[in-house]
Amino acid sequence: MVTYLEAEAAPLRNTGQIRLYDEAGFEGMRKACNLTARCLDELASMVEPGLTTNAIDRFVFEFGMDHGAVPATLNYRGYTKSTCTSINHVVCHGIPDDKPLREGDIVNIDVTYIVDGWHGDSSRMYPVGTIKRAAERLLEVTHDCLMLGIEAVKPGSRTGAIGAAIQAYAEGERCSVVRDFCGHGVGLLFHDAPNILHYGSVNEGVEMRPGMIFTIEPMINLGKPHVKVLSDGWTAVTRDRSLSAQYEHTVGVTETGCEIFTLSLAGLDRPGLPPKS
Repeated sequence: MVTYLEAEAAPLRNTGQIRLYDEAGFEGMRKACNLTARCLDELASMVEPGLTTNAIDRFVFEFGMDHGAVPATLNYRGYTKSTCTSINHVVCHGIPDDKPLREGDIVNIDVTYIVDGWHGDSSRMYPVGTIKRAAERLLEVTHDCLMLGIEAVKPGSRTGAIGAAIQAYAEGERCSVVRDFCGHGVGLLFHDAPNILHYGSVNEGVEMRPGMIFTIEPMINLGKPHVKVLSDGWTAVTRDRSLSAQYEHTVGVTETGCEIFTLSLAGLDRPGLPPKS
């Protein structure tokens, strides 16, 4: 049975209980998530052929330090980088290195900053130079999936409605939804209950209640949904080496719907793509 409790009454560990945050919690998340969004905005003008993902990682670290924030991934369960950079057929958790980005690549940059104990978690796709139309279409479909999932967030509905909306659209566009990874509760913890699946039925999952905060982060493949994790224990890739894309927002459930904490104030939520008509 699912248990909901006021966030301030919960221990600082994932107990499987679902925290309900008050306005002070929402304000803490606004600050952390705004900084994450600003970092991702800055990267939009930096990503180009020849840039290394280690250079991206250094920027994320230094930007955080300059603004009083700590990257949540740094030394998390042995991970030694400040961000994840997932290129082309890498689904998620790509580890930054010294290999330069190439013309036509697509890269997901995933940033989580801790500000005064609050975790702001978001990621965006970045085209590197001019990309093929198939890659551009994948980015468009994936961002649409994210926003359709967010539209399904409202009190009284179940989290399965999020996954149902994403799956229906992705598969209708002849793409597939990765099953191996999911969104998650976030706030005072980096990863908390509940899990947010990006596929399923409207009648599945837990009831969404005001005060819940979680990420929605669909991973969409041009090919089949199957993935494998490489020997480094982190990097997940598509088994058929098809392109994969992911966008992520952190949202909070309100009395009437939801608040997107990680929106770009500069309008760069889908950098490099044509404006939505």
